[in-house]
Amino acid sequence: MEIPQTKSIIESLLFVAGEPVNISTLVKITEVPESEIRQCMSELIDNYKLTGSGLVIAEIADGYQMITNPENGFWVRKLRNINQNTKLSQASLETLAIIAYKQPLTKVEVDQLRGVNSDGAVKTLADRRLIKIVGKKEAPGRPFLYGTTKEFLQYFGLKNLAELPPISDFLKEDAA
Repeated sequence: MEIPQTKSIIESLLFVAGEPVNISTLVKITEVPESEIRQCMSELIDNYKLTGSGLVIAEIADGYQMITNPENGFWVRKLRNINQNTKLSQASLETLAIIAYKQPLTKVEVDQLRGVNSDGAVKTLADRRLIKIVGKKEAPGRPFLYGTTKEFLQYFGLKNLAELPPISDFLKEDAA
């Protein structure tokens, strides 16, 4: 394989991975010798630095990851704040409330409590980093357990989960 093609493949792999990829994984996938992978990686890192690109390749956690250029951090945070301030749908709010009060629980448990499929709401909440996978349930199939995140607390201005209103407050409203 030619160096430009190897660099292109490495770049694509780093872009889609979303997490650090180590050299041995790149060798295994590309079937290119480690020395050539290291050479390509070095050239890619230098190319991104020289061009002043909005993306860079960083050495993180014993691997390499494509990340946004730290010099553009202000703009990236600004975008995330705009996206974060968009309203949540009723389905997402219901799902988030169930997870916040009953965590950790599986998506199937959320579906049972809501009485409808929650795939879209769970994906939206995870994309907005309001919930995350916190483990796996000791049950057949080992389904993921979901819980809230620090971003959840920030979004709702809470110090911790103890600041959530008591669930009994909502039951009183339903009875009235």
